[in-house]
Amino acid sequence: MKIMSKQWLGNGSNKFLIILYLIILISGRPASVSAQYKTDDIKDLALIYQGGVNRLDWTRDQLMPYVVHQFADGHKDWLFDGFLFLDFSNGKGRNYAYGYNKEKARKKEWIWLLNRLFEKGKALSALDDCIQEEKKELGKPDFQHYVVIGLPIALPKQKDWGTLSGEKLDFDNQADQIKAMKWYVKQLLKKFNRAKYKNIKLAGFYWLDEDIATCRDLSKYISKYIHDKNKKLYWIPYWKAKGFEQWKELGFDIAYQQPNHFFSATIPDSRLDEACQSAFSNNMGLEFEFDNRAMFEHENSFYNRMKAYIHAFERHDVFKKSAIAYYSGSKAILEMYKSKNLKDVEIMDYLARLIVERHSQLK
Repeated sequence: MKIMSKQWLGNGSNKFLIILYLIILISGRPASVSAQYKTDDIKDLALIYQGGVNRLDWTRDQLMPYVVHQFADGHKDWLFDGFLFLDFSNGKGRNYAYGYNKEKARKKEWIWLLNRLFEKGKALSALDDCIQEEKKELGKPDFQHYVVIGLPIALPKQKDWGTLSGEKLDFDNQADQIKAMKWYVKQLLKKFNRAKYKNIKLAGFYWLDEDIATCRDLSKYISKYIHDKNKKLYWIPYWKAKGFEQWKELGFDIAYQQPNHFFSATIPDSRLDEACQSAFSNNMGLEFEFDNRAMFEHENSFYNRMKAYIHAFERHDVFKKSAIAYYSGSKAILEMYKSKNLKDVEIMDYLARLIVERHSQLK
């Protein structure tokens, strides 16, 4: 570095500027340089709503369009490398997270949900079988297929959950919340290990509450236990959710920003730009959102809103640089797979091609 002249150094205000310059030089790069999207072992995580009696059984045939995509020209390729199995309710009036039904799920509903995951020929079993079947045609994929499992939340003000080791739990007591959720993680890990799936690996767990208004910092204590088991904790907070910027401090290994643009025609496409910028600034991944209203022939079709996600994610390099979670309603990908409309085929081929390209990216 060049030595400044005495004349330059002699001015008081200039001395201040020089000191400020040296502080910046020593302290390193400005904060904005460290901003980036979050990546993960899972590049493309498909949300599979499973559990409640109102949901699909998720058989091998129902999961197939999420595992592989058949393009219009007839060729097939592997699609999603991650699958998040989750549900907010048992479909019979009991909640696994805040804000869906009046009644909170008890221990017996937690056990019921756990058993639903491991039913033969459905959900995890069906996914493993589906991958095994597709390997016969496509060969072994050059990436690992992962699953993430939604965690029922021990919700405050619940006193009827049940007992552990003969002790009745009260979820107004955080220690009891922690006991119950640790117990569920332990039970799930036991069942998963016993299942001995050939083609899927458990990456971790998903926090169902999409903000911290209800459970505050509870996730911190659950994440420590999950990390001790060498698993991760995932989170997908809604747009501007309370606590979204604190996701690392809350114990999450990755958080995906929900743009929440698709669902209302009154929300401008600029929301997608804001969401990409927010994710980049906060070191988050992004959620790609659509449902069956994206189908071209749907009444009041939101087809163009789905296209807006693709264009925004391309414009902001999300497909090239970020982990992505895919919300597709209860079964939109399955419905679009069955569609004969050329516009539906076109947009799914385009999205699938981007996902396939990502298999060799972000390594």
